[in-house]
Amino acid sequence: MHFRTNALAAIAAATAMLFAFPAAAGDQAAGVTRIAAPAPERGTDLDVTVWYPASSGGETVTIGETLFFKGTPAIPDAPVAAGRFPLVVLSHGAGLGGRAEAASWLAAPLAEAGFIVVAPTHPGNTGPDRSAEETMKLWLRPADLSAAIDAIAQDTTFADHIDAGSIGALGLSMGGGSALSVVGARLHPQRFAAYCDSADRNASLCDWVRMSGVDLHAFDESLVGRDNRDDRVRFAMAIDPVPADVFAPETFSGISVPVALVNLGTKSGIPETARASAMADAIAGARYTVIEDASHFSMFGECKPGAAGTALEMGIEDPICDDGGGRSRAAIHAELIDMITAAFEQALAREG
Repeated sequence: MHFRTNALAAIAAATAMLFAFPAAAGDQAAGVTRIAAPAPERGTDLDVTVWYPASSGGETVTIGETLFFKGTPAIPDAPVAAGRFPLVVLSHGAGLGGRAEAASWLAAPLAEAGFIVVAPTHPGNTGPDRSAEETMKLWLRPADLSAAIDAIAQDTTFADHIDAGSIGALGLSMGGGSALSVVGARLHPQRFAAYCDSADRNASLCDWVRMSGVDLHAFDESLVGRDNRDDRVRFAMAIDPVPADVFAPETFSGISVPVALVNLGTKSGIPETARASAMADAIAGARYTVIEDASHFSMFGECKPGAAGTALEMGIEDPICDDGGGRSRAAIHAELIDMITAAFEQALAREG
């Protein structure tokens, strides 16, 4: 984001309401709960949100609602539906999308479709604990995904409901890079170090990195470029993976599982740092889709009335409610949900 002086405080305030408001009754919603995942490298347990197919009953609440965005219905701590289900480990973006609950618009429908969705909140990416240094430790994000898989597999509520042979990774924005990392893509240490050297490479992110006094050249290259592959993950899907241009291209040929890549926006308008076409060319068998009447901001929840004006007043200059075309965000979300659900159903064998 392009920050004014009060924009960081605005982000903290705008993400403070992400969990649990009463919702109107309707069709059976997904269950939702939270678990902790030990993460020694983080020095703390990860807060992990889990959406899952639920048995009937329970009070429905709204998950992911903020000052700007609508939330999605779910039933806290509902009984898990009978059967075994494939597992989707979900990695969120940064900024206003920087918590697991911000992806509720996608996670809840996936759970309703028969997946267990496990989403760690990557530390430092949003809210009052927002930290440029922690956000840029990109090599820890795939490690967070592996920690979340470990935790759900050992959880007594879910262990008997997981099809351990059917695990996929899904990532939004910065989370897209995390999903690719967990199947074998590796960062290029020198490209990473130089990422914010240019003023226009990714102004949204790099203005904040520089303002925070973070020097990407100072990070340990052996950590930046390490292999974060998790062989339990059989499929990866990335939506506008950021930063796409700091990966080591030679590592793409080593990815041996199916991969699907999606860009949002016109082909000429997709920024280099999110452009996934070269990745798709380099990864054997990768599928690549462009949704031209969407935008990077289409990965946020549906905007509340007046949200765009409120964001500007709070110093958030990015067009967070602009989808770039004539369709509503609800319609774009419906297309993405159908596309993502079909991709995971095809890639992951389900025992049911």
